[in-house]
Amino acid sequence: MPSPPSPSSSLFDVCIVGAGPAGLNAALVLGRCGRNVLVFDSGQPRNIRSRALHGFLTRDGTHPVELRALGRAELAAYPTVQLHDVEVVRARRIEGHFEIELVNGSRFATRALLLATGRYDRIPELPGFERFYGRDVHHCPYCDGWEHRGETLVVHGRGPDGYREALLLLTWSHAVTLCTDGPDGLDERQRQRLRDNGIAVIENRIATLAGGGGDDDRLTAVTFHDRAPLPCGAVFFCGDCVQHSALPRELGCEFDADGNIRCDGHAATNVPGLYVAGNVRGGVHLAIVAAAEGAEAAIAINRALHAARLRE
Repeated sequence: MPSPPSPSSSLFDVCIVGAGPAGLNAALVLGRCGRNVLVFDSGQPRNIRSRALHGFLTRDGTHPVELRALGRAELAAYPTVQLHDVEVVRARRIEGHFEIELVNGSRFATRALLLATGRYDRIPELPGFERFYGRDVHHCPYCDGWEHRGETLVVHGRGPDGYREALLLLTWSHAVTLCTDGPDGLDERQRQRLRDNGIAVIENRIATLAGGGGDDDRLTAVTFHDRAPLPCGAVFFCGDCVQHSALPRELGCEFDADGNIRCDGHAATNVPGLYVAGNVRGGVHLAIVAAAEGAEAAIAINRALHAARLRE
């Protein structure tokens, strides 16, 4: 991997912040367009704790780190694409282009900027959740439900989010319990529907997630302060999914009520020349969707750059 680039007075075609599936796929498409591209990676992917990604055709079960390595290797065939492991700490739009600043103080100018900075999941601050996260504690049943099919499953959540997640998990198991760790936040219609579908609701306070220990430490039960433990094979939690980077807000992006960056159907934001791809957007947060959004953004960027150079 090359060292961080030296400051340059050159104006690059595109800078991409983030080198997950969205950023790497965007770089691939832009490289095939002959664009001069700089890709920056802070090395903090959302799915780093996952043992494998799923739902990605030809790559189902691949470790997230391996997928990133495969993507990086493919970019080596395109000489106009440079990839550097260094964090972008600031960005601003000036005089029709963007200036980005790296953690080492270096600055670069680019005609277009793609943010593929992703999100991070707030893990419940309860004993045991961090211990089993990525193994038997998950946030996405589409990513990890199959691996726990038929097991006794627990949802940690409250209100409408917990209600919807508990019903969804019936796709993978008929033994689902909603643990709300306090008042459930449900209305009577929701409680009745959960009962009708065989889902119990436990409002008792959670003490910890217990495991078997040893080399293959696996989750065995949810324990409570004032009731018997609940044996289970996996916990799926409902939690906040937060923007990983402050760059979108600092650049003036518009957000919706759910914290997603607003963009048109082709990844362009309200800020001219600024595009987004991957988990920063709303919709389905799967690796294969992020990769597709990277390609979509790359095509939009190339079209915009091409149009700007055409003579009327």
